[in-house]
Amino acid sequence: MKIDNLQKLKEKIKEIEKELNNSGVLKNPEKLKDLSREYKKLKKKEEILSSLEEIEKKIKETEEMLEKEKDKEMINLALQELKNLKLQKQKLEKELKTEEIEEKNVIVEIRAGAGGKEASLFAGDLFRMYSRFAEKNNWQAQVFSSSPSSLDGFKEIIFGIKGKGVFPKLRFESGVHRVQRIPVTEKSGRIHTSTISVAVLKEASEVEVKIKPEDLEISTFRASGHGGQNVQKVESAVRILHKPTGLTVVCQEERSQLKNKERALKILRARLLAQETKKKEQEITQERRGQIGRAMRAEKIRTYNFPQNRITDHRFNKSWHNLEEILEGDLDPVINDLYPNLTR
Repeated sequence: MKIDNLQKLKEKIKEIEKELNNSGVLKNPEKLKDLSREYKKLKKKEEILSSLEEIEKKIKETEEMLEKEKDKEMINLALQELKNLKLQKQKLEKELKTEEIEEKNVIVEIRAGAGGKEASLFAGDLFRMYSRFAEKNNWQAQVFSSSPSSLDGFKEIIFGIKGKGVFPKLRFESGVHRVQRIPVTEKSGRIHTSTISVAVLKEASEVEVKIKPEDLEISTFRASGHGGQNVQKVESAVRILHKPTGLTVVCQEERSQLKNKERALKILRARLLAQETKKKEQEITQERRGQIGRAMRAEKIRTYNFPQNRITDHRFNKSWHNLEEILEGDLDPVINDLYPNLTR
């Protein structure tokens, strides 16, 4: 967030303060908790940005003074002051970036690509890997939406992960993951190659992404798959279409229509934030569309080779030979090897 957005940030803080005093919010413990967390986070950013704004002002004043000053001693003092101010600025910018990254929870979308049933099976393996990695880090993982396939796999599964440091550790898992192994359905012992796409999206709050009710087309229907008889009889599943963008989200994991609606809106906000980020920054955003690609074999970031007990990250041409442990959630060695400066 840039300094010139400070006023916008203050407006967001005022909005939250108003909501925190709303009787409806006070009766909703979960929303109250989320808003309180968001308020605390934004107040911290406001403090850092205010300090940055003040330092920027001092830097400008010092530079203007240097242009006019003739006395050598005063010039030396001003240069030292300028150096100190720029160091303070760098420190605050780093702190701001850390704050923004550390506090972000994520929504992970895993989709089976090329490879049919085997791809769906491996989508299930990756879901289990990230779920167990979450457990090891004391994070909370919760399924938002899923489309199960036969043999305990998934055509698609979307889930959220909450906890400190989630985003910096998982942000570069986005891309196409390739698996090479003999499928359980293969009788001749041939090795098959399948692909799975993973998208890691920053979770967006209601304050960060405002959605107008009139932009939504919400429909309900009876859930299919897991959930028992009640899910089959009641229209608890929710489909939300965001008319301006055409984005559609479906949630049917919960028996409660309200809970499914809340989860669908979370996914929608995350996707809208991803689109906005990609449009504004045009840099290494690895957000939803760039991450998912076409799930073809050539668009891969990592290969899981079972016959050779090897995982290879193609972005760094680096391999590990403890495939089973990694798939059981031991991802820290991989992440720390690849991005030692981005994780803690």
